[in-house]
Amino acid sequence: MQATVLESRQGQIWRKDDAPMVMECNKDSLAGAVSQRACVFCGSRVVLYPIADALHLVHGPIGCAVYTWDIRGALSSGPELHRLSFSTDMQERDVIFGGEKKLYRALVELIDRHAPAAAFVYSTCIVGIIGDDLEAVCRKVAAEKGIPVLPVQSEGFKGNKRAGYQAACNAMRRLVGTGETAGISPYSINILGDFNLAGELWLIRDYFARMGVEVVANITGDGRVADIQRAHGAALNVVQCSGATMELANMMESDYGIPAIRVSYFGIEDMAAALYAVAEFFPQEPAIMARTRELVREELAALLPELEQYRRDLQGKKAAIYVGGAFKAFSLVKAFRTIGMEVVMVGSQTGTAEDYRELAEITDPGTIIVDDSNPLELASFLQEKEVDIFVGGVKERPIAYKLGVAFCDHNHERKEMLAGFEGMLNFAREVHASVTSPVWRLLPRRAAS
Repeated sequence: MQATVLESRQGQIWRKDDAPMVMECNKDSLAGAVSQRACVFCGSRVVLYPIADALHLVHGPIGCAVYTWDIRGALSSGPELHRLSFSTDMQERDVIFGGEKKLYRALVELIDRHAPAAAFVYSTCIVGIIGDDLEAVCRKVAAEKGIPVLPVQSEGFKGNKRAGYQAACNAMRRLVGTGETAGISPYSINILGDFNLAGELWLIRDYFARMGVEVVANITGDGRVADIQRAHGAALNVVQCSGATMELANMMESDYGIPAIRVSYFGIEDMAAALYAVAEFFPQEPAIMARTRELVREELAALLPELEQYRRDLQGKKAAIYVGGAFKAFSLVKAFRTIGMEVVMVGSQTGTAEDYRELAEITDPGTIIVDDSNPLELASFLQEKEVDIFVGGVKERPIAYKLGVAFCDHNHERKEMLAGFEGMLNFAREVHASVTSPVWRLLPRRAAS
């Protein structure tokens, strides 16, 4: 069947053939297209939410706080204040007369009750419309309570999800550089853009510890305010999920001269490349590279034999990918190849022109590449390509199941560790179990073939 595409969205869909790669992206969603994207506020919230010892207060209607409550499966090794969802619950009266006094009272009460290390205050659409001065209220409460109180200018209508990432990075920039850096190793890094889904950050930190590299701050999975305040003492920023936190890395390079590298922890190739890239940054300590090589050898020796079993069953099966950030899609294409599967569709909510050019280079002829898709398009692509498994998030799951397609959750709600070498094995197991399930033999489209 031919895919169904709205006329105004033709420029955001490209099929890999002999035509030059031209892709429209990073633009506002088409009205009425029911985009899979989230809003600016949600973008900022998913980045900052995992800072576990901070207070997170949504200034706006209760629905905004409910929508983003516990939105990431971000685990904490200590405090769990981030898992509580606080809102000023703005009502009609607040909209008419202003919500600044209500915000002030809420901040004072919550800080007195929970003693957070810092407070983030998120603005929502209605706050931007009525003009409440978050900056002034936050400044006043910070002076009274002696902790950082940081406005997050994240009105939902200001742009797309990427603008929310920018708002989150602007808020964190005000924390970085306000702490002491004494005692930090010269062989040290900050981990940016990992949100400790299912405990993945702990696995990655263990890899770096085995290499002999100190991690100063997690930004933001299992994050702590004090660590972010001293993050400017690290020698290198290692950025995963670059769409969310690359802007903060750029700010830190401008403010403190800290270089940054982009990495991915998904799949064998990219996980090993990430570790080697960090080791290469410290040539003055060759023991780090030696330990890294030994680490990779050990992990692959345990991993590859079991992967080969799954590869035999999955060889030639078809996969489709639709994720938030395009950087994750690169790794998923490689991961599917590792287990013998063909990627026939790949897309993202927030990819850039450079991201899509890179996807075009690493995908096979005939692959559909799509930006900011919607359920109508995704459903038609899955049917056209006769996909065996669809990788996405919570909003994509119903599309797959309604069409009788296996599904793998690779978004921020998941509870299964998929990063690192161990995560690659978990990914292969999940894909294998889903694709080879006997339930698919009962589908009319399979029965007819």
